[in-house]
Amino acid sequence: MSRPVLYVAVTAHGFGHAVRSASIVAEVIRLNPEILPIMVTTSPRWLLESYIDGEFIHRPRGYDVGVIQADSIRMDKEATGEKWRLIRGKQNPIVAGEVDFIRTNRVGLVLADIPPLATVIARAAGVPCWMVGNFGWDFIYEDWGTQFQELTAWIRQCYGYCDRLFKLPLAESMSSFPVITEAGLTGGNPRFTPEDMRAKFPIKAPPEKTVLLTFGGLGLQAIPYENIKKFPDWQFITFDTNAPDLPNLIKVSGISYRPVDFMPLCGRIISKPGYSTFAEALRLDIPIVSLIREGFAESPILLSGIEQYSHHQIIDTETFFNRDWQFLHRPLQPSRSFLKLPKNGSEFIAKAIVDFFS
Repeated sequence: MSRPVLYVAVTAHGFGHAVRSASIVAEVIRLNPEILPIMVTTSPRWLLESYIDGEFIHRPRGYDVGVIQADSIRMDKEATGEKWRLIRGKQNPIVAGEVDFIRTNRVGLVLADIPPLATVIARAAGVPCWMVGNFGWDFIYEDWGTQFQELTAWIRQCYGYCDRLFKLPLAESMSSFPVITEAGLTGGNPRFTPEDMRAKFPIKAPPEKTVLLTFGGLGLQAIPYENIKKFPDWQFITFDTNAPDLPNLIKVSGISYRPVDFMPLCGRIISKPGYSTFAEALRLDIPIVSLIREGFAESPILLSGIEQYSHHQIIDTETFFNRDWQFLHRPLQPSRSFLKLPKNGSEFIAKAIVDFFS
């Protein structure tokens, strides 16, 4: 008897989409190790392996764009549009190649986060397409001017073929999708205890003075690390291996650790608006300090979400880049709501997938 095969298509944008897809796949394997996931993504295998314990196939393909960026804040709309023109010019051979792959490998279900072309591929292959997300790319591009109107309309048409969307918290309306199932926060769980992490890393400051700096897979240029010298009794943690050597800055290198592994040690994270980082912090009840990200339609929704559900601080880029970080001495703002978001999104979606194959 052949194994059930799950084809997971991940949007080519940073690491966040790959992280939440991998967190779902990890739960799928935990619930039913017989299911074989095929991770179709340009994200590196080491990132997937940091979330997925178990067998999977990595198919390094990308058939959408996301937003082309210099770093986690600055966007290049012209380059994004040009890359989309190239992909749509090759749409037919891309679809034909993936349909052949899906049929050859007897894929039973496509799960996509959240490349529009995945629905076209699944439809042509004759298999259902489920999607996961808190925004669609039509929502991002619709305010980018007339040159993106035709692309936005095409994306909406593609999303209309989706058989089932798992709508995550911190979401736009997702009105392009015909069938919507609400789901909780997705994300990974820390793989180490705080005691283990303190034994491996020289973290001497208490949690309220321990800060994780994390800006996603694209990073952030010109982080003003010199400001850290003004806080000698604080501990800062970064995954930026190009950061300077400072007594109170831990530089995490290699692929053994993820930001979520350090979050339980911290009294706050400093980040840019991004669903996966926010979701993992919310799942662990870690306060969030976020920069403002201009021109990205998802950002106000994410920032409103942390105002609603997390202890938080929202700072502008001038405060972060050009000031002395005195915002660290100001108290965090409490969440506006006493309600908590459900934290079982990865498990909930994974169970639906396992039930489908049953």
